[in-house]
Amino acid sequence: MTGTTAGRPGLLNAEDLALIDRGVSTIVASHDASRRPSLMRAVGAAITPDGERITVYLNRPASNQLLANLQATGHIAVVFSEPFSHRAVQVKAGAVELRPAAAHDAPILARYLASMETELGRIGIDPEYTRIMLTHQLDNVVAVSFSPEQAFDQTPGPKAGASLPSAGAMA
Repeated sequence: MTGTTAGRPGLLNAEDLALIDRGVSTIVASHDASRRPSLMRAVGAAITPDGERITVYLNRPASNQLLANLQATGHIAVVFSEPFSHRAVQVKAGAVELRPAAAHDAPILARYLASMETELGRIGIDPEYTRIMLTHQLDNVVAVSFSPEQAFDQTPGPKAGASLPSAGAMA
């Protein structure tokens, strides 16, 4: 594991969990020691039912700098965005675990691709383009797992950047 922080149980409410679990546009970012950012579109994402663990999948050939920064700093920020509505949630953490994707990840990646074909189809993007954009070979995919420590509303508008109310605060 790179980094030393722990996630916050109950950080995400049911609506945010559903958005992330559904498989929407996923952009992963980090920075190097000089705080220069790097980012890349994920080729997959998964979240545990309780929201305490998120895994994003990066295509190694396109993500070398981002992966190096994640390994070096452990800092990660991920934006999950619904293209049709622009509804977006950002999560951050200070510790990540990286591992090669394995055969048991293939169904997660296939589900994500199918969801993105639907999501982008809602805004007129052909499924063929989506498949090209998210194409990968499993042996070139890296799974990056983390426990979210912070969550923010990134939907354009007056609440953009505001901390999300946690599931515990809404109970």
